[in-house]
Amino acid sequence: MREVYSLIWLALVGAFRSRVSLEAENTILRHQLNVLRRQSPKRPTFGMLDRLIFAGLYRLAPKVLGALAIVKPETVIKWHRAGFRSHWRWKSRRRGGRPTVAPEIRKLIREMSIANPLWGAPRIHGELLKLGVDIGVPVGNLIRLASEAELRNVSGL
Repeated sequence: MREVYSLIWLALVGAFRSRVSLEAENTILRHQLNVLRRQSPKRPTFGMLDRLIFAGLYRLAPKVLGALAIVKPETVIKWHRAGFRSHWRWKSRRRGGRPTVAPEIRKLIREMSIANPLWGAPRIHGELLKLGVDIGVPVGNLIRLASEAELRNVSGL
């Protein structure tokens, strides 16, 4: 008897649901059937495309979790969060640009600028090129950063 009341209640609620929500629920039910049809009688395995479909439909209509039968709703939410994390990890990845300068080269530039205070950045850069060291960062930036670091160390900040 409880199932009958539940069915009547769902029919009444379904009449007032949005069209997008109903379409999302139908799509998720159809996709579950497709997954079950292509699997053998053992536990169904989900590929990346299946996960993407379930997570995308969850994002479209979050109330579609009630229609899930072969996947726990928590699993779909987990997949959605994993996709969100991977998106932002990809978005914040290190991009190309100037290569970093090795600490040994930074130390050499700092020692050269301290030993030869009258040499400017072009002269130090020329000396580095004579030594066969080619760096992609302007030497003046490295000298300035080194002198600022020394000032911080001397003043105790």
